[in-house]
Amino acid sequence: MNSWSRNPAAGAPVPALMESDHPVPADHLSLPERGFAVDRRKALITAGFLWAAFAAMVFAVTHALTATVDSGLLRLFRSGPDLSLAGPRLVLETVRDVTALGGVFLRNLFALGAVVALLFFRLRREALILGATVVSGWIANSALKLLVGRERPMIVPHLTEAGGESFPSGHSFGAAVVYIGIAIAFAAMSRRQSVRYTIIGAALVLSAMVAASRVVLGVHFPSDVVAGWLGGAGWAFLAAALFYRPAESLVPPDR
Repeated sequence: MNSWSRNPAAGAPVPALMESDHPVPADHLSLPERGFAVDRRKALITAGFLWAAFAAMVFAVTHALTATVDSGLLRLFRSGPDLSLAGPRLVLETVRDVTALGGVFLRNLFALGAVVALLFFRLRREALILGATVVSGWIANSALKLLVGRERPMIVPHLTEAGGESFPSGHSFGAAVVYIGIAIAFAAMSRRQSVRYTIIGAALVLSAMVAASRVVLGVHFPSDVVAGWLGGAGWAFLAAALFYRPAESLVPPDR
């Protein structure tokens, strides 16, 4: 039975714990001291395939081999004499929500949040790699846009604001770099290969959805977003492999 004591402030009796009573111990979260090493060989092979496909898209676009497919797919999602988006209003709202995930503000906000989370997990090496991946990816995408200099499609009405060069799609490239880069960083925390593949696979799907949304909104040719996604995904895997050793030298395993 509990004994009773008085609250000095209010003078009301309150139960006091007997010596035999013990508080329930709090749950403990074990944080990894280090992430597990990125398989740089697999990352480089994956990046090689993706960049080879990106180079093929550059060749096709610069030699006007994608014009018919680009035009047909842009019209695929439209109907009526005004070429409005097919389907209910909810479709347009959903597509705009998806495309916002690839916008500069949101994707960089998620990247910053991921870096902070990795630092809380004491995974400074992975945080450094992710930060370098995002910054270098932005530089690479900007350079590629200037090299090709393709104008945006004017085949169907644009359903969102868009400016700058069209090839490759910045939303597609940036979303792939950020979300796949985040997935690679957090996947390294698990020893189970199935978990790592699931996390990275989810990021591939999400970034591909962002890419597709740009075509539905009419602001990019399909070849723009395919190339952007291939280039961004390739950059994420390439950076994970190339930045691993420098990051490891800056953040030794025993720290």
